[in-house]
Amino acid sequence: MKNLGEILIRPAEIGDEDGILWCLAEAFGPYRTEYTSQAFADTVLDPPALAARMQSMHVMVASCAGEIVGTVAGSLADGEGHLRGMAVLPKLCGTGLAGALLKAIEFWLKDHGCRRVTLDTTLPLSAAMKFYENHGYRKSGQVMDFFGMPLVEYVKELF
Repeated sequence: MKNLGEILIRPAEIGDEDGILWCLAEAFGPYRTEYTSQAFADTVLDPPALAARMQSMHVMVASCAGEIVGTVAGSLADGEGHLRGMAVLPKLCGTGLAGALLKAIEFWLKDHGCRRVTLDTTLPLSAAMKFYENHGYRKSGQVMDFFGMPLVEYVKELF
């Protein structure tokens, strides 16, 4: 595990938008050619889409020396949580940061009454699938269409 230095995981604030967009673009950029253009745009977001996400979901960031190095968002409806936009800068993969972000959003969801959480991912993100499985998520068996790409649902019970 690499030394992360001082990383703070906190709710996103006004002023974090550019850093969140940059983090999403850096994290998903290597997969751009494996996504349809609409799926990629819905994944990396633009400023209006991020503003809508920040109003409708609890967005968290990991920051280091004022730089956004990771992000994840969660929503809660009828006791079920849903995650979107999990991203960590590629240079920080394997450091434990993604696990810490995931734990933080799960804690927030559980603290707000969530007992079950879902997330969706695409087939090109095989490392993400393995990561989620290593953190207790299991394929639900549901596969949806995501702008012409298969979108695989994962689920985890929070206890």
